[in-house]
Amino acid sequence: MDFKARVEMTSVPPGRVTLSDRRTQRSWSVELAPYEIAAFPVTRALYGEVTGQAAAAAGDRLPVVSVSWWDAVRFCNALSGREGLAPAYHLHADGEGVEGEDIEWDASADGYRLPTEAEWEHACRAGTSGPRYGPLDEIAWYRGNSLERVHDVGGKRPNAWGLYDMLGNVWDWCWDLYDPEVYGAYRVLRGGGWFDEHWSCRASARRRSHPTFRVDDVGFRVVRSFGPARQGGTSAI
Repeated sequence: MDFKARVEMTSVPPGRVTLSDRRTQRSWSVELAPYEIAAFPVTRALYGEVTGQAAAAAGDRLPVVSVSWWDAVRFCNALSGREGLAPAYHLHADGEGVEGEDIEWDASADGYRLPTEAEWEHACRAGTSGPRYGPLDEIAWYRGNSLERVHDVGGKRPNAWGLYDMLGNVWDWCWDLYDPEVYGAYRVLRGGGWFDEHWSCRASARRRSHPTFRVDDVGFRVVRSFGPARQGGTSAI
């Protein structure tokens, strides 16, 4: 695949996913319409091509890292514009409101966006119910096998729906607020990364980070809606 030329999207069937948070011991369910999700995390090559910004390090097939949530949002809109799609996000003022008040998601838009954490977990599980969709060493780069560095995308076995690196390698930014009553603007991260122990590389594992932070094991992948999408998933937290 030419990672510079396009984004390889995979169709995900509708379904219902039950999310859980170990910290609060709460769980909640979300019904999902069908959508498309990228088969790979956004690579440094694609990110640089779309944004015009040089990658932080060499390696076209490496996932882009050290990008903030806001960087990922702007990338989604730029990618949509490049492909003639309606942008999913409307940014106001400087687009970096501390409490996330300067962005609106247009759920009717056909452009690229970040997955909700419900969409992310549904896609990660690919019809499975256990903590992982396969043996960890076969599907993920994590501290036990990564030599403590990031790896090219697509180097491990995909899940049943053809999605690579859903677990391990880099964490994925999601749209959702983690727990606004406690953590304010912090957004959800999913999937685990190259520096994480095995217990963080699970379909249900949740992490958080401030939307302005740039971390060396955090990247993202994009999704598109077939129709109006549900924005919910964390309102019950």
